Amino acid sequence: MTMSFGDVFDAVAQAVRPEDPAIICDEDILSWGEFTRRTNSFARALHDAGLVPGSKLAQYMRNSPDYMTAFIGAFKGRIAPVNVNYRYGPAELEYLLTNSDAEAVVFDVEFVDIVRTLRSRLVGVKVWISSGGKLDDFVSMDDLVAGDGRSLEMIRSPQDMFLLYTGGTTGLPKGVMWPSEVWWEVLAAGRAIRLGLEPPANLSALQDQIRTGEGRLPVFIAPPLMHGTGLFTAVSAMSKAAPVVLTRAPRFEPPRVLEAMTRWRCGGLAIVGDAFGKPLLEELRSGGGRYDVSSCLVVTSSGMMWSPEVKEGLLDFMPDAQLFDSFGSSEGTGLGASVTVRGARAEEARFDAPNTLVVRESDFTPVTPGSGEVGLIAKWGNLPLGYYKDPEKTARTYVTINGVRHLLSGDHATVEADGRIRLLGRGSHCINSGGEKIYPEEVEEALKTHPGVVDALVFGRPDPRFGQSISAVVEAVAGLSLSEAELVEHVRGRLAHYKAPRQIMFLEHVPRAPNGKPDYASARAMFDTGLSEGE
Repeated sequence: MTMSFGDVFDAVAQAVRPEDPAIICDEDILSWGEFTRRTNSFARALHDAGLVPGSKLAQYMRNSPDYMTAFIGAFKGRIAPVNVNYRYGPAELEYLLTNSDAEAVVFDVEFVDIVRTLRSRLVGVKVWISSGGKLDDFVSMDDLVAGDGRSLEMIRSPQDMFLLYTGGTTGLPKGVMWPSEVWWEVLAAGRAIRLGLEPPANLSALQDQIRTGEGRLPVFIAPPLMHGTGLFTAVSAMSKAAPVVLTRAPRFEPPRVLEAMTRWRCGGLAIVGDAFGKPLLEELRSGGGRYDVSSCLVVTSSGMMWSPEVKEGLLDFMPDAQLFDSFGSSEGTGLGASVTVRGARAEEARFDAPNTLVVRESDFTPVTPGSGEVGLIAKWGNLPLGYYKDPEKTARTYVTINGVRHLLSGDHATVEADGRIRLLGRGSHCINSGGEKIYPEEVEEALKTHPGVVDALVFGRPDPRFGQSISAVVEAVAGLSLSEAELVEHVRGRLAHYKAPRQIMFLEHVPRAPNGKPDYASARAMFDTGLSEGE
């Protein structure tokens, strides 16, 4: 189906009842009728501010109904939305807003001090829009969504896109260009796997599917919408008219998530691996039966490893659920998938990957299944256009193999004898100790299988004898005393002895970004600081 997401959401609005809920956020419910009116009004307001098709709208926001209103409203006006990581400092923000050619910025009022420091330097921004409150020196989102809410009479394009910015910890942020026609195929394929919904051939077929009511249970979005896992799941849900459930809470709070899922009888949940799954499981186990998540049919996770123990524990509370572990990246989703249901043995880091190869780095030839040879992940089909304004980086990341365009994700893996991919980790974090390559993610998973470990990050540090030594920071269960020797032996019981950490430091909290992704730089700095203080 080739169309713009602006057309998709016009079609959705015609297939639902105006009073049906579109977004539930804390105590607020935004109906489809109101969401449609607001998005149409916002699109017109962007045009009135001087933006034209292809202009960029940056969203410097936490989760809220305004986030989805701005995102879909931009598509309706053929404006490209741009995600902004709200953890970035002023220099990173200035770079992203400049690099993306943002002509409009919508920001949460809590970030106004940083916005005021940047406003005079970003002369290309035509309008700054405050969300969550009115400010005397800025245009208010509330005012912009209160205008003419009629449908826009404009012809859109399947090339209408959004920019998904990624990075910032190992380099400057990079914007991945996702056109509507490619993104639709990605989301439709995911729904087919998770829900058994056939990808509709056209907008009329989409509307017929919506009117059946199938797949329209509420979906709780736990990760930030500024990152791919949260955004992709939210837009996928809403494009089939399922309401999304959000919270404005600035931090991940398991009780709040589970209370909302219980209250709204959520049929779906988006998380980021063990960073979200493990605290949710602990809260369910300690909740004394006050949560009922048995209505949950699909849990979607991406972005980090999701351990078998946590998967199996969650299924005790949501027995009819499919746990959909998606292996992907901002540069291309669908690199692999693993689906776990109750009664089936959960496995870690193993994925079915029909559109993915594991290739040798030297010549891109496929590795032999069952050989144990390590190669690079290469995925074909439904790929974005590349990086915005960076053809050199695009050429290195999206390569041609046997005449077909592939994404090289940077992940290392092997292929099992049965054809499944066993993910090892990112080469950028690979540790070389005594000539052996150790992937941090593999050691982290081994550590987190210990019942006393809440979270862990593993990294290499300089070693005069081995080149690098394996070090780890670990968050233990509150009140539990764990020893370094106990955890080392635990890892050795699951992995080769040389993969066990040589040094472990216990922290109150392991550093992670709001979306659950590891912050290795902070972990290494905290480790080094702890060593210095202990000397």
